[in-house]
Amino acid sequence: MTDVASQPSRESAQAPLGTVRVVTVAYNPGPELERFLESLRAATARVPAVVIADNGTEHERVESTAERYGARVVGDGTNRGYGGGANLAARDLTEDWIVVANPDIVWRPGSLDTLIEAARAEPRAGCLGPRLLNPDGSIYPSGRALPTLVGGAGHAVLGRVWPGNPFSARYHGTNEDATHAVGWLSGACVLLPAAAWKRLGGFNEDYFMFFEDVDLGARVGRAGWLNLQVPDAVVVHAQGASWKSRPERMIRAHHDSARRYVNASHPAAWQAPVRWLVSAGLRAREEIAVRSARRD
Repeated sequence: MTDVASQPSRESAQAPLGTVRVVTVAYNPGPELERFLESLRAATARVPAVVIADNGTEHERVESTAERYGARVVGDGTNRGYGGGANLAARDLTEDWIVVANPDIVWRPGSLDTLIEAARAEPRAGCLGPRLLNPDGSIYPSGRALPTLVGGAGHAVLGRVWPGNPFSARYHGTNEDATHAVGWLSGACVLLPAAAWKRLGGFNEDYFMFFEDVDLGARVGRAGWLNLQVPDAVVVHAQGASWKSRPERMIRAHHDSARRYVNASHPAAWQAPVRWLVSAGLRAREEIAVRSARRD
Protein backbone atom coordinates (compact mmCIF):
# COMPACT_ATOMS: atom_id res chain seq x y z
CA MET A 1 0.00 0.00 0.00
CA THR A 2 1.45 3.38 -0.93
CA ASP A 3 0.81 6.87 0.44
CA VAL A 4 -0.90 5.44 3.51
CA ALA A 5 1.69 4.15 5.97
CA SER A 6 3.26 7.59 6.33
CA GLN A 7 -0.01 9.20 7.42
CA PRO A 8 -0.42 10.11 11.11
CA SER A 9 -2.77 8.09 13.28
CA ARG A 10 -6.35 9.30 12.95
CA GLU A 11 -9.80 8.51 14.23
CA SER A 12 -11.01 5.18 12.86
CA ALA A 13 -13.98 5.09 10.49
CA GLN A 14 -13.75 1.31 10.22
CA ALA A 15 -16.87 -0.85 10.34
CA PRO A 16 -17.00 -4.55 11.23
CA LEU A 17 -17.22 -7.31 8.63
CA GLY A 18 -21.02 -6.98 8.68
CA THR A 19 -23.67 -5.91 6.27
CA VAL A 20 -23.68 -3.62 3.25
CA ARG A 21 -26.23 -1.44 1.52
CA VAL A 22 -25.82 -0.65 -2.17
CA VAL A 23 -27.50 2.56 -3.29
CA THR A 24 -28.03 3.65 -6.88
CA VAL A 25 -29.95 6.50 -8.52
CA ALA A 26 -32.09 5.75 -11.57
CA TYR A 27 -33.29 8.37 -14.04
CA ASN A 28 -35.44 6.63 -16.66
CA PRO A 29 -32.88 3.84 -17.08
CA GLY A 30 -32.44 1.50 -19.99
CA PRO A 31 -31.00 -2.02 -19.78
CA GLU A 32 -27.99 -0.76 -17.78
CA LEU A 33 -29.90 -1.03 -14.49
CA GLU A 34 -30.46 -4.74 -14.99
CA ARG A 35 -26.78 -5.24 -15.92
CA PHE A 36 -25.82 -3.40 -12.75
CA LEU A 37 -27.99 -5.61 -10.54
CA GLU A 38 -27.04 -8.83 -12.31
CA SER A 39 -23.29 -8.18 -12.05
CA LEU A 40 -23.64 -7.19 -8.38
CA ARG A 41 -24.51 -10.81 -7.57
CA ALA A 42 -20.94 -11.90 -8.34
CA ALA A 43 -19.31 -8.81 -6.80
CA THR A 44 -19.80 -9.96 -3.21
CA ALA A 45 -20.37 -13.13 -1.21
CA ARG A 46 -22.63 -11.07 1.04
CA VAL A 47 -26.30 -10.48 0.35
CA PRO A 48 -26.43 -6.70 0.03
CA ALA A 49 -29.50 -4.61 0.69
CA VAL A 50 -30.07 -2.75 -2.58
CA VAL A 51 -32.03 0.52 -2.63
CA ILE A 52 -32.83 2.38 -5.86
CA ALA A 53 -33.75 6.06 -5.80
CA ASP A 54 -36.22 6.65 -8.63
CA ASN A 55 -35.50 10.14 -9.95
CA GLY A 56 -37.40 9.72 -13.21
CA THR A 57 -40.84 8.98 -14.59
CA GLU A 58 -40.56 5.37 -15.80
CA HIS A 59 -41.67 3.95 -12.47
CA GLU A 60 -42.98 0.64 -13.78
CA ARG A 61 -39.67 -0.24 -15.41
CA VAL A 62 -37.70 0.60 -12.29
CA GLU A 63 -40.14 -1.24 -10.02
CA SER A 64 -40.25 -4.38 -12.16
CA THR A 65 -36.45 -4.53 -12.46
CA ALA A 66 -36.07 -4.01 -8.73
CA GLU A 67 -38.59 -6.74 -7.95
CA ARG A 68 -36.68 -9.29 -10.05
CA TYR A 69 -33.51 -8.65 -8.03
CA GLY A 70 -34.98 -8.14 -4.58
CA ALA A 71 -34.20 -4.43 -4.50
CA ARG A 72 -36.24 -1.69 -2.84
CA VAL A 73 -37.32 1.50 -4.61
CA VAL A 74 -37.69 4.87 -2.90
CA GLY A 75 -38.79 8.23 -4.26
CA ASP A 76 -41.80 9.50 -6.14
CA GLY A 77 -40.09 10.41 -9.39
CA THR A 78 -38.98 13.84 -8.21
CA ASN A 79 -35.54 14.46 -9.67
CA ARG A 80 -33.47 15.20 -6.57
CA GLY A 81 -30.16 15.07 -8.40
CA TYR A 82 -27.52 12.42 -7.84
CA GLY A 83 -26.56 13.41 -4.31
CA GLY A 84 -30.13 14.03 -3.23
CA GLY A 85 -31.28 10.69 -4.62
CA ALA A 86 -28.42 8.83 -2.94
CA ASN A 87 -29.16 10.54 0.38
CA LEU A 88 -32.82 9.54 0.14
CA ALA A 89 -31.90 5.90 -0.54
CA ALA A 90 -29.51 5.95 2.44
CA ARG A 91 -31.84 7.73 4.82
CA ASP A 92 -32.70 4.77 7.08
CA LEU A 93 -29.21 3.23 6.91
CA THR A 94 -28.72 0.42 9.42
CA GLU A 95 -26.05 -1.60 7.58
CA ASP A 96 -22.36 -1.40 8.44
CA TRP A 97 -21.23 -0.25 5.00
CA ILE A 98 -22.78 1.85 2.27
CA VAL A 99 -21.96 1.82 -1.43
CA VAL A 100 -23.16 4.55 -3.78
CA ALA A 101 -22.82 3.62 -7.44
CA ASN A 102 -24.10 4.70 -10.83
CA PRO A 103 -26.55 2.27 -12.42
CA ASP A 104 -24.42 2.17 -15.57
CA ILE A 105 -21.49 0.35 -13.98
CA VAL A 106 -20.83 -3.37 -14.34
CA TRP A 107 -19.21 -5.02 -11.34
CA ARG A 108 -16.30 -7.37 -11.87
CA PRO A 109 -16.50 -10.58 -9.78
CA GLY A 110 -15.41 -10.03 -6.19
CA SER A 111 -14.96 -6.28 -6.64
CA LEU A 112 -17.22 -5.18 -3.79
CA ASP A 113 -15.70 -7.65 -1.34
CA THR A 114 -12.24 -6.42 -2.35
CA LEU A 115 -13.26 -2.86 -1.47
CA ILE A 116 -14.62 -3.92 1.90
CA GLU A 117 -11.51 -5.94 2.74
CA ALA A 118 -9.32 -2.95 1.84
CA ALA A 119 -11.40 -0.80 4.18
CA ARG A 120 -11.08 -3.32 7.00
CA ALA A 121 -7.31 -3.39 6.51
CA GLU A 122 -7.00 0.40 6.89
CA PRO A 123 -8.95 1.81 9.86
CA ARG A 124 -8.38 5.39 8.70
CA ALA A 125 -10.26 4.83 5.44
CA GLY A 126 -13.33 7.05 5.24
CA CYS A 127 -14.09 6.52 1.55
CA LEU A 128 -12.85 3.94 -0.94
CA GLY A 129 -13.25 3.58 -4.67
CA PRO A 130 -12.38 0.90 -7.22
CA ARG A 131 -10.43 1.20 -10.43
CA LEU A 132 -12.90 2.35 -13.08
CA LEU A 133 -12.47 1.02 -16.59
CA ASN A 134 -14.02 2.47 -19.72
CA PRO A 135 -15.89 -0.06 -21.89
CA ASP A 136 -12.81 -0.34 -24.16
CA GLY A 137 -10.69 -1.45 -21.18
CA SER A 138 -8.81 1.80 -20.73
CA ILE A 139 -8.48 3.27 -17.23
CA TYR A 140 -10.69 6.20 -16.28
CA PRO A 141 -8.89 8.55 -13.85
CA SER A 142 -11.31 8.12 -10.94
CA GLY A 143 -8.98 8.93 -8.02
CA ARG A 144 -7.88 12.52 -8.34
CA ALA A 145 -6.27 15.42 -6.51
CA LEU A 146 -8.55 18.03 -4.99
CA PRO A 147 -8.79 21.06 -7.29
CA THR A 148 -6.72 24.08 -6.35
CA LEU A 149 -7.21 27.58 -7.68
CA VAL A 150 -4.00 27.63 -9.71
CA GLY A 151 -4.35 24.02 -10.84
CA GLY A 152 -8.03 24.52 -11.57
CA ALA A 153 -7.30 27.59 -13.67
CA GLY A 154 -4.70 25.71 -15.69
CA HIS A 155 -6.96 22.69 -16.17
CA ALA A 156 -9.98 24.84 -17.12
CA VAL A 157 -8.07 26.94 -19.65
CA LEU A 158 -5.81 24.27 -21.15
CA GLY A 159 -7.67 20.99 -20.62
CA ARG A 160 -9.42 20.87 -23.99
CA VAL A 161 -6.70 22.40 -26.17
CA TRP A 162 -3.75 20.64 -24.47
CA PRO A 163 -5.01 17.51 -22.68
CA GLY A 164 -1.54 16.52 -21.53
CA ASN A 165 -0.77 19.81 -19.80
CA PRO A 166 0.84 19.52 -16.34
CA PHE A 167 -2.17 21.02 -14.52
CA SER A 168 -4.57 18.41 -15.92
CA ALA A 169 -2.02 15.63 -15.37
CA ARG A 170 -1.71 16.48 -11.68
CA TYR A 171 -5.48 16.77 -11.30
CA HIS A 172 -6.13 13.39 -12.97
CA GLY A 173 -3.77 11.64 -10.54
CA THR A 174 -1.32 8.81 -10.93
CA ASN A 175 -3.71 5.81 -11.04
CA GLU A 176 -1.17 3.58 -9.31
CA ASP A 177 -1.45 -0.20 -9.20
CA ALA A 178 -1.32 -0.33 -5.39
CA THR A 179 -3.94 0.99 -2.97
CA HIS A 180 -3.16 4.67 -2.45
CA ALA A 181 -4.57 7.84 -0.94
CA VAL A 182 -6.14 10.44 -3.23
CA GLY A 183 -7.93 13.74 -2.79
CA TRP A 184 -11.33 12.50 -3.92
CA LEU A 185 -12.96 9.53 -5.66
CA SER A 186 -15.44 9.41 -8.50
CA GLY A 187 -19.01 9.12 -7.23
CA ALA A 188 -19.61 6.53 -9.93
CA CYS A 189 -18.71 3.98 -7.23
CA VAL A 190 -17.69 4.64 -3.64
CA LEU A 191 -17.78 2.64 -0.41
CA LEU A 192 -17.97 4.26 3.01
CA PRO A 193 -18.26 2.86 6.51
CA ALA A 194 -21.74 3.74 7.74
CA ALA A 195 -20.21 5.69 10.64
CA ALA A 196 -18.36 7.96 8.22
CA TRP A 197 -21.42 8.45 5.98
CA LYS A 198 -23.59 9.40 8.95
CA ARG A 199 -21.03 11.74 10.46
CA LEU A 200 -20.56 13.52 7.14
CA GLY A 201 -24.29 13.65 6.41
CA GLY A 202 -23.96 12.03 3.03
CA PHE A 203 -23.66 14.16 -0.09
CA ASN A 204 -24.02 17.94 -0.08
CA GLU A 205 -27.30 18.53 -1.91
CA ASP A 206 -26.25 22.02 -2.96
CA TYR A 207 -24.66 20.13 -5.86
CA PHE A 208 -27.58 18.91 -7.95
CA MET A 209 -25.31 16.99 -10.26
CA PHE A 210 -21.51 16.72 -10.49
CA PHE A 211 -18.89 17.75 -7.91
CA GLU A 212 -20.87 16.25 -5.04
CA ASP A 213 -18.12 13.60 -5.03
CA VAL A 214 -15.34 16.20 -4.99
CA ASP A 215 -17.02 17.91 -2.07
CA LEU A 216 -17.44 14.57 -0.27
CA GLY A 217 -13.75 13.75 -0.74
CA ALA A 218 -12.75 17.13 0.68
CA ARG A 219 -14.96 16.60 3.74
CA VAL A 220 -13.60 13.07 4.27
CA GLY A 221 -10.10 14.53 4.43
CA ARG A 222 -11.09 17.37 6.74
CA ALA A 223 -12.66 14.81 9.11
CA GLY A 224 -9.24 13.17 9.40
CA TRP A 225 -9.90 10.11 7.24
CA LEU A 226 -8.38 8.88 3.99
CA ASN A 227 -9.83 8.61 0.51
CA LEU A 228 -8.36 5.40 -0.88
CA GLN A 229 -8.35 4.10 -4.43
CA VAL A 230 -8.24 0.30 -4.54
CA PRO A 231 -7.10 -0.81 -8.03
CA ASP A 232 -7.57 -4.52 -7.23
CA ALA A 233 -11.31 -3.82 -7.15
CA VAL A 234 -12.43 -3.24 -10.75
CA VAL A 235 -15.70 -2.05 -12.23
CA VAL A 236 -16.55 -1.06 -15.79
CA HIS A 237 -18.31 2.26 -16.24
CA ALA A 238 -20.37 2.68 -19.39
CA GLN A 239 -20.30 6.45 -19.14
CA GLY A 240 -22.30 8.73 -21.32
CA ALA A 241 -25.85 7.34 -21.35
CA SER A 242 -27.28 10.48 -19.73
CA TRP A 243 -24.91 12.79 -21.59
CA LYS A 244 -25.93 11.45 -24.98
CA SER A 245 -29.63 12.06 -24.37
CA ARG A 246 -29.24 15.66 -23.13
CA PRO A 247 -25.67 16.83 -23.69
CA GLU A 248 -26.14 20.60 -23.40
CA ARG A 249 -28.01 20.36 -20.12
CA MET A 250 -25.38 18.02 -18.68
CA ILE A 251 -22.47 20.18 -19.87
CA ARG A 252 -23.97 23.27 -18.28
CA ALA A 253 -24.77 21.42 -15.04
CA HIS A 254 -21.17 20.16 -14.85
CA HIS A 255 -19.65 23.59 -15.28
CA ASP A 256 -22.15 25.22 -12.91
CA SER A 257 -21.18 22.75 -10.19
CA ALA A 258 -17.48 23.31 -10.91
CA ARG A 259 -17.92 27.05 -10.39
CA ARG A 260 -19.95 26.42 -7.24
CA TYR A 261 -17.18 24.21 -5.83
CA VAL A 262 -14.42 26.71 -6.64
CA ASN A 263 -16.32 29.54 -4.96
CA ALA A 264 -17.27 27.47 -1.89
CA SER A 265 -13.84 25.97 -1.32
CA HIS A 266 -11.82 29.16 -1.87
CA PRO A 267 -13.89 31.93 -0.27
CA ALA A 268 -11.12 34.28 0.91
CA ALA A 269 -11.10 37.82 -0.44
CA TRP A 270 -7.46 37.54 -1.53
CA GLN A 271 -8.38 34.52 -3.67
CA ALA A 272 -10.98 36.47 -5.66
CA PRO A 273 -8.80 37.28 -8.73
CA VAL A 274 -7.93 33.62 -9.28
CA ARG A 275 -11.57 32.60 -8.63
CA TRP A 276 -12.56 34.98 -11.40
CA LEU A 277 -9.92 33.53 -13.71
CA VAL A 278 -11.06 29.97 -13.03
CA SER A 279 -14.71 30.92 -13.53
CA ALA A 280 -13.90 32.69 -16.79
CA GLY A 281 -11.97 29.67 -18.02
CA LEU A 282 -14.83 27.36 -17.07
CA ARG A 283 -17.36 29.57 -18.89
CA ALA A 284 -15.23 29.57 -22.03
CA ARG A 285 -14.76 25.81 -21.77
CA GLU A 286 -18.51 25.35 -21.28
CA GLU A 287 -19.43 27.31 -24.41
CA ILE A 288 -16.86 25.44 -26.51
CA ALA A 289 -18.24 22.10 -25.26
CA VAL A 290 -21.84 23.14 -25.91
CA ARG A 291 -21.08 24.26 -29.47
CA SER A 292 -19.25 21.00 -30.10
CA ALA A 293 -22.21 18.99 -28.76
CA ARG A 294 -24.64 20.90 -30.98
CA ARG A 295 -22.56 20.09 -34.05
CA ASP A 296 -22.62 16.41 -33.14
